[in-house]
Amino acid sequence: MSNKKRILITGGAGFLGSHLCDRFINEGYHVIAMDNLITGDIRNIEHLFHLPNFEFYHHDVSKFVYVPGDLHYILHFASPASPIDYLKIPIQTLKVGSLGIHNCLGLAKAKNARLLIASTSEIYGDPMVHPQNEDYWGNVNPIGPRGVYDEAKRFQEAITMAYHTYHNLETRIIRIFNTYGPRMRLNDGRALPAFIGQALRGEDLTVFGDGSQTRSFCYVDDLVEGIYRLLLSDYHMPVNIGNPDEISLKDFAEEVIKLTGTTQKIVYKPLPVDDPKQRKPDITRAKEILGWEPKVSRAEGLKKTYEYFKNLPQEEWFKQPKFHDQ
Repeated sequence: MSNKKRILITGGAGFLGSHLCDRFINEGYHVIAMDNLITGDIRNIEHLFHLPNFEFYHHDVSKFVYVPGDLHYILHFASPASPIDYLKIPIQTLKVGSLGIHNCLGLAKAKNARLLIASTSEIYGDPMVHPQNEDYWGNVNPIGPRGVYDEAKRFQEAITMAYHTYHNLETRIIRIFNTYGPRMRLNDGRALPAFIGQALRGEDLTVFGDGSQTRSFCYVDDLVEGIYRLLLSDYHMPVNIGNPDEISLKDFAEEVIKLTGTTQKIVYKPLPVDDPKQRKPDITRAKEILGWEPKVSRAEGLKKTYEYFKNLPQEEWFKQPKFHDQ
């Protein structure tokens, strides 16, 4: 048995999970990635398969989880993460945020491992406080179409804190704001891949509502650095990680048009139910406790992300998401 620290990353073949696998491999850990590939993609991690300190378990974390040997850390990142996903697979979204985290907590308790959960800015709902800080409790519709994701993540935070309080389990909670970068799915329905995908296909860019709603986009490398620092910190309360550089979706669509050189225009469609009007993290806590703040500008990050999408096989530009039964 190697003396490397061993870490389990659920959702390890997903966008964020695969970047975390890369980071922890580079830091010298033995990485075990777990994914049922419902929204993840094996191609995101196949470059790691030849490494002796990497393993892949094709498994649904909502079912019983067993990992042999020592385990020092668990990162629970398994979950659909975009509206197009969790509106089509609502039950699996709820399961991974309830049964999935319960299984991970049980495993962490059995192995005496530290567990970090991926929570989300969506727990703030359509916020009545701006920017959003960690003390804000949110404005969420539990029975609305987005409730399956919002409430799964809110429950995940609650049960994680209960295990911390009742069992003295070492836990960490990160609230992730909009993140982007290579390995996102073009068809995942989020604004950035949607806009770039439409530009690549020569379609008009679709903005919902009047485009005045805002988002704050954080490049994936910055997010991974924040996660790494939080995991190794001694702080157990929630921490926002995101980029506070706020932009309206109309202006963001204009940036994508300029970047891609498309001649297409912006078209406007009705705003989806419960779509948040504002999204901007207050990252004071991350700065003070982790010494973290984002380094990659949106212009630089967008350029890297566009290059990644542009170089995908063209059939990927037109691919539609497929989901299993629930």
